Amino acid sequence: MSSNSAATPSPLAVWIRAVRAPFFTAAIIPVFVGTAAAWALTRRFDLALFALTTIGAMLAHAGANLSNDYFDHQSGNDPINRHRTVFNGGTGIIIDGLLTAKQVYRAALLCFGLGALIGLYLAWRTGPAVAVLMLLGFLIGYFYTADPVKAAYRGFGEIILGLAFGPLLGLGAYYVQARVVDPVGVFVTVPVGFLVTAILYANQFPDYEADAAAKKTNLVVRLGTKRAVPGYYLLMAANFLWILLMPLWPGLPATVWIAALSLPLALKAASILRVKHADPPALVPVSAMTIQVHLITGLLLTAGLLLNRGVIR
Repeated sequence: MSSNSAATPSPLAVWIRAVRAPFFTAAIIPVFVGTAAAWALTRRFDLALFALTTIGAMLAHAGANLSNDYFDHQSGNDPINRHRTVFNGGTGIIIDGLLTAKQVYRAALLCFGLGALIGLYLAWRTGPAVAVLMLLGFLIGYFYTADPVKAAYRGFGEIILGLAFGPLLGLGAYYVQARVVDPVGVFVTVPVGFLVTAILYANQFPDYEADAAAKKTNLVVRLGTKRAVPGYYLLMAANFLWILLMPLWPGLPATVWIAALSLPLALKAASILRVKHADPPALVPVSAMTIQVHLITGLLLTAGLLLNRGVIR
């Protein structure tokens, strides 16, 4: 085998990188938590519907990732980013010539379309609320970087994505199982939303230079890296405080407190950010740890809900 062929990634590897498949946990975790809440409070669970909900969420996430890459490339944001890593600055799939911008955009529409088909089927099986939540999620994912909204360029993109990959997905997953729009589906996934926002927020620190040049006026660009650090503390604190208060909701068990076991990792990430906020290469562990906090917290929250022995609804 020639060195050239060895260096060329396979089409499968290219598309895995393009959709950022290793980060699909951002879509999977709220589905797990919402489904676990439905089981904890109603003892209802349909494996096939759960599987379809998970696949639909991943397709929506893939569509959002691909469209984000496309529009950030079109705006010039990703091409000027000197500090791109596996966590921030886009995939670089267009910049490296592995896919054309047109291919990436078409793939985004395909993922959204396939996700919509699953969503419509779930709506047919369970009720129209799924279609409404799906539409909101798709609009947020697409217009995160697309004109005319370009939420990521106006300072509220991380907030609405936290909403989409937290309460919206959580409520949808809860509804698919329980067949009722219940505020608890939102309540249990608020911490997940905080952590998704924290992931995006953490990634804005190494992207600061490129984002500022591309007029992507997110909160870190507006505040500067030093003044923006407390925002990360606030998101992490809100997550753990919410988990602490969760058993106050009727029917939610105190076992959800096991989700707070991710606190030491969150504190470590915050301590690195405090010192290295203006040093992009040194911020890679912060991005990695924030994703780990999201994953660990979500899995433990799911486990804590499944340990509930009482059913009140």
